Amino acid sequence: MQVHTDFNPSTISGKPGAALYARVSTNNGQNPEMQLGELRAYCERRGWQIAGEYVDHGISGSKERRPSLDRLLADCRRRRVDAVVVYRYDRFARSLRRLVNALEDFRALGIDFVSLHEGVDTSTPNGRLVFGIFASIAEFERELIRDRVRSGIAAAKAKGKRLGRPKATVDARRVACLRAQGHSWRMIAQETGVSLGTVYRAAGCSKNPAGIGTAAD
Repeated sequence: MQVHTDFNPSTISGKPGAALYARVSTNNGQNPEMQLGELRAYCERRGWQIAGEYVDHGISGSKERRPSLDRLLADCRRRRVDAVVVYRYDRFARSLRRLVNALEDFRALGIDFVSLHEGVDTSTPNGRLVFGIFASIAEFERELIRDRVRSGIAAAKAKGKRLGRPKATVDARRVACLRAQGHSWRMIAQETGVSLGTVYRAAGCSKNPAGIGTAAD
């Protein structure tokens, strides 16, 4: 179920327009109406008009793309809503980092975020405090990941391992043979499956060797 409006309801009534988001992971008896019922009741208590309802059916939270959530975020970027109301964090974001990123975007757009069951409302001082704590935790996690990556690279270098993509190699004798048969450098590169630069190196030539004309010759 999804209702879209082509305007921001707050510009008509002076009341915030809220986008409701619900998600159920499977189609086996799960009904998003349980979530939506609580979200609608919350908006009624706050005096908020509902700008739209966005529901993803049968989609796991681990999925990168969720059609209704994508549409919701697009409408947020178009400033069609003033607040996003969800049932729980895990219905909305698949990780703390993604939650924090979304809330950063909402803050930049002037959109409030409410999660009913965690009692977080970024339109209040307490809600903004909780968001700040989440952002700090997410940054701490990013630093841990960066430290682990740096430690892994250092350990690999200490063991003498080469990092990065290995250089392509080609038989220099085959290059010389093909060249002697009149093949162009580009044809040799295509036949051997390597770049022109690799062919030049195998032939002992400079980047654009003298006497060979253009790179394709």
